[in-house]
Amino acid sequence: MNFIDTHTHLDGEEFAADLHEVVDRAREAGVSKVFVPAIDLKSVDTVVETCNQFPGYAYPMIGLHPEDVRADWSSVLDEMYKRLKPGHPFIAVGEVGIDYYWSREFEKEQLMAFERQVQWSIETRLPLMIHCRKGQNEMVSMLRHYADELPGGVFHCFTGNEHEAEELLQFERFVLGIGGVLTFKKSHLPEVLPSVVPLNRIVLETDSPYMAPVPMRGKRNESAYVAYILQKLAECYGVDLQCVADTTNATVKRIFGI
Repeated sequence: MNFIDTHTHLDGEEFAADLHEVVDRAREAGVSKVFVPAIDLKSVDTVVETCNQFPGYAYPMIGLHPEDVRADWSSVLDEMYKRLKPGHPFIAVGEVGIDYYWSREFEKEQLMAFERQVQWSIETRLPLMIHCRKGQNEMVSMLRHYADELPGGVFHCFTGNEHEAEELLQFERFVLGIGGVLTFKKSHLPEVLPSVVPLNRIVLETDSPYMAPVPMRGKRNESAYVAYILQKLAECYGVDLQCVADTTNATVKRIFGI
């Protein structure tokens, strides 16, 4: 049985000392592919370099994370855009979006940066990998302007309620990225997801090295642990593990073409 981790920061310093061992463990656990998002200009290079070490296994994305948006956001995106020339290796525009959790200092800049990267997605037909925290209203409002043109994508790290899930699923070519939060003791996702989210509107993710699932919570997360998320999803939907693997793999193929 094989499955896919659609979101891992494999290029991070947290994996520098044992990167190949981390990938070996992921392969042994059944992870057939991993998708690696960029977060800033520097990481575009580290993401590509990391993925080049594992051809046909690790796939890069390009984008400016909302927490990394500063006053110079426009020039940063100008430089990133140069990397999107014909023959580029990127499978998605990400990790992009809106995050007002810590600060609204660059509120307007985040919105403008997000909109430009949404336009990249439309132009290149690359799906979006969207990060959103404390900004769903603003995100949804913007995406509605482009709803008919968007190629699709993932609302990464969904942790919301039934209403928020239904609002996001109105974007028919988008799906929800479900990670370790699903396994947390106080999480409401085990009830929310089966009630309003079809299994074929979900992809698996770890967001490693962050948010390790139970029983690894508190440790460095890694792609091998996506197996725990798959297992919990199977319990929530009352299906077997193979069903979750097959369904989420087909969804990845539909969104990313991989």
